[in-house]
Amino acid sequence: MTYEAGSYDVIVVGAGHAGVEAGLASARLGAKTLMITINLDMVAFMPCNPSVGGPAKGIVVREIDALGGEMGKNIDKTHIQMRMLNTGKGPAVRALRAQADKFTYQHEMKKTLENEPNLRMIQGMVERLIVEDGECKGVITQTGAVYSSKTVVITTGTFLRGEIILGELKYSSGPNNQQPSIKLSEHLQELGFDLVRFKTGTPPRVNSHSIDYSKTEIQPGDDVPRAFSFETTKFITDQLPCWLTYTNEETHTLIDNNLHRSPMYSGMIKGTGPRYCPSIEDKVVRFNDKPRHQIFLEPEGRNTQEVYVQGLSTSLPEDVQQKILRTIPGLENVQMMRAGYAIEYDAIVPTQLWPTLETKKVKNLFTAGQINGTSGYEEAAGQGLMAGMNAGLKSLEKEEVILSRSDAYIGVLIDDLVTKGTNEPYRLLTSRAEYRLLLRHDNADLRLTELGHKVGLIRDERYEKFLLKKQAIEEEKNRLQGIIIKPTSEVQELIKSQGGSELKDGIRASDLLKRPEMTYEHIQRLVPAEGTLDPDVTEQVEIQIKYEGYIEKSLQQVERLKKMENKKIPENIDYDAINGLASEAKQKLKEVRPLSIAQASRISGVNPADISILLVYLEQGRIARVSAE
Repeated sequence: MTYEAGSYDVIVVGAGHAGVEAGLASARLGAKTLMITINLDMVAFMPCNPSVGGPAKGIVVREIDALGGEMGKNIDKTHIQMRMLNTGKGPAVRALRAQADKFTYQHEMKKTLENEPNLRMIQGMVERLIVEDGECKGVITQTGAVYSSKTVVITTGTFLRGEIILGELKYSSGPNNQQPSIKLSEHLQELGFDLVRFKTGTPPRVNSHSIDYSKTEIQPGDDVPRAFSFETTKFITDQLPCWLTYTNEETHTLIDNNLHRSPMYSGMIKGTGPRYCPSIEDKVVRFNDKPRHQIFLEPEGRNTQEVYVQGLSTSLPEDVQQKILRTIPGLENVQMMRAGYAIEYDAIVPTQLWPTLETKKVKNLFTAGQINGTSGYEEAAGQGLMAGMNAGLKSLEKEEVILSRSDAYIGVLIDDLVTKGTNEPYRLLTSRAEYRLLLRHDNADLRLTELGHKVGLIRDERYEKFLLKKQAIEEEKNRLQGIIIKPTSEVQELIKSQGGSELKDGIRASDLLKRPEMTYEHIQRLVPAEGTLDPDVTEQVEIQIKYEGYIEKSLQQVERLKKMENKKIPENIDYDAINGLASEAKQKLKEVRPLSIAQASRISGVNPADISILLVYLEQGRIARVSAE
């Protein structure tokens, strides 16, 4: 029996990191939004590492914030430790990472969702979609409730036909022993979606009281106040440390001797695991020349004794896990509270999506997060924001948004997924971004706040502050470009003290700042600005002046790419009718259905010769149309 339960603009299925961003984005745009999740106690839960950020991922969190999302604000309010990584390297690879209080994080996010006026949350299991004439028009739950909507966003994470594997034990389950979603997965196959089987894993959790921290190395947070959100003004100062220890030869021998009991090597695990987050047994086998591997002991929160053993992800039997732990310095008498496990789940092949994250097979249906083949909370949240934004915009009959690879790491992530697909759980890396000097942690607001405001997710008050910051940066850059610093004794002494060569003549302040040994603080001592400038402003001034040449080269590359992006490919093009295209190229182009020549050029299996033929064909088609007119 079914019953009519309500009508909405947007329905979001799932309330993990993708789901919460999707629900908030659509609701804040003015779309009447319903969020349905299997368990309301698991909203924004962190089933794996209790952290947010890191290389590339931390920049995604900044981008989410610049576009009006919530993850950055939430981790700023609930972290137990914050660190800037790669501070000794250039600005393109610097990234913020926060250790989360996983319980406070999810409670704070749930409170934010509950207080969003346009958003309703309910507990339920979605089993089917309402699809009529190729369009999604709502969902049906396990209890027979029928919710109609203009658009639907599926963010089911690792719940689709989830199976937990621990040693010889295998059972149907979502993460953390939650109820899995089985019928929805079967229904997606009925609708004609191609699914793949992926795997991820998690390490054991141990009792802090049973750790001998004197045998480990302390890893404190930064002394300098830091935040992900550009709006954060209150900073947490009472940080908790993490601790570093290592595996050793005894650990590795124990793992080698028990590989026959590992589900990874016995054939029990069929799904493909994440390359960049391997299990400890995989690390020991693949890197058998390494005498040790890092193990980080990370507190799961302020009000729990559970400690996450990062670096020890495993699905070995429980008794073996206990023995492995006790070979590690500091953990000789450790008490394991939860065993590590692997989880297999269904994901859709992401080349079945448009760059808006709407599915090609079913109109008005969007997907985001691990269902699209990614790994990581940040990748999920970035997709959730874009899927929720586009589902909301579509329901309100407004133009949808696509981020390019030169706009944001989120743009790189989505373009990689929908253009190239993935044969393993996808993880963002700085090396995946060809314009990473433009896509920095420090300038996410300069790149994306304008768009966030235009769409309607950035409030006017915040936008006004942003415009003042932009103005201050330009004014200070212009000031430094207009000042000539003369080679006085004071100037020469300062330059010499920093290991630089003395001036032979006067020099623009901006050119002096370009010298590697000079900082903005040095220039300030020589030619102080009037009044006090915000540190965010001076940081931008220094980076933009120092890296001006490199940034200009990247911007020129972006302009060349834009010309290719502007060469659109008609949606109804018949690739079989194009003479000269390689068979593989035809197959891949028909599968991905790229929207532009630039996207077509990034498809694996489509080579430059195919692109040339495609360009000639499109140009001939344009000429034919002009002649016909």
